[in-house]
Amino acid sequence: MLLLSLALGLAGTQAAGPSAAVALEPRTIIFFGDSLTAGYGLENPSAEAYPALVQQKIDDAHLAWRTVNAGLSGETTAGGLRRVDWILRQPVDVFVLALGGNDGLRGINSDVSRVNLQGIIDRVRTKYPAAKIVVAGMQMPANLGADYIHDFAAMYPALAEKNHAALVPFLLEGVALAPELNQRDGIHPTAEGHSIVAENVWKVLLPLL
Repeated sequence: MLLLSLALGLAGTQAAGPSAAVALEPRTIIFFGDSLTAGYGLENPSAEAYPALVQQKIDDAHLAWRTVNAGLSGETTAGGLRRVDWILRQPVDVFVLALGGNDGLRGINSDVSRVNLQGIIDRVRTKYPAAKIVVAGMQMPANLGADYIHDFAAMYPALAEKNHAALVPFLLEGVALAPELNQRDGIHPTAEGHSIVAENVWKVLLPLL
């Protein structure tokens, strides 16, 4: 019955003319991140990095969305804040913010990172008030100290709550510290690792689409 209703609705939309066709144009998901998003070290990042794998899930679900991989290796939250206006020159319907890992590895004060991430969210909301925000959380290794690890991890849910954004609790859940799912550096996922990252993101993203 549901399929019949959808089919009738689609037929009615097609019969309505050009204005209805515009409504079926794919909407845009921006993945704004660092090397984890860019697919550093993969043989074919355009097909193997998690944003591309999310696109596959979207296509399999027959949803009218397109993903844009705006990941940049080495990017910090400060760099992202400088770069985001250029990215926002294209339409944005969902903005996945996946930055901060490089800040943490450099020991940058989490208060500084939080201000930068909030600045990015503010820029998105100013230009695209209706855009949905997804905050992808990160965690730091134990050698950075318990206080820093706690403050850094807490930054992401706090940002998500403040901005009424969706939260991926830990982008690398199920991948971090698993040698078989990471490249030699122990930081960047393999293609198999990216498939798990894609699933982590998809669970949160799907209800928004």
